[in-house]
Amino acid sequence: MTNWYVITGGPSSGKTTTVNLLKERGYATTIEDARHYIDLQRLGGRTVEEIRARQAEFQRNVLAIEIEQEGRLDPEQMVFLDRAIPDSLAYYRFLHLEPEPALLQALERVNYRKVFVLDLLPMVNDYARTEDAAAQQQIHELITDVYMALPFPVVKVPPLEASARVDYILARL
Repeated sequence: MTNWYVITGGPSSGKTTTVNLLKERGYATTIEDARHYIDLQRLGGRTVEEIRARQAEFQRNVLAIEIEQEGRLDPEQMVFLDRAIPDSLAYYRFLHLEPEPALLQALERVNYRKVFVLDLLPMVNDYARTEDAAAQQQIHELITDVYMALPFPVVKVPPLEASARVDYILARL
């Protein structure tokens, strides 16, 4: 059993804000790999439209980063993850992509102490988040379904003010 806690939910559910607040309180955290990948690609001169136009490549590369990131973590250290490997399965399903063998193998090895699924907040798009409200809801449902099918405790987190969400999570570790 690892000592890792997943913070997840659909687009614009406050995951990164929550993880950043946990980091400010002194907890170890990870970054959201999809946004990191987009940022790296933009630094290399690609536009978000170019990156998103090749969804299978995008998902494959994000998955590789997720697998590598989780592989570097100490299983005994308490860490809050801004999304985790199972999120990739939800996105593969959303995009009607056949899951990569690497994803299926990684899913067999994942092990989390607990998963916190944040309820959706009003959709706010930015350079990296391009989904509409219908896609937001569908992705959120797929993410919830994926984690509910795994053998880890899942806690649904209501749409509280940001610091209250952190308190809610910490009270349920």
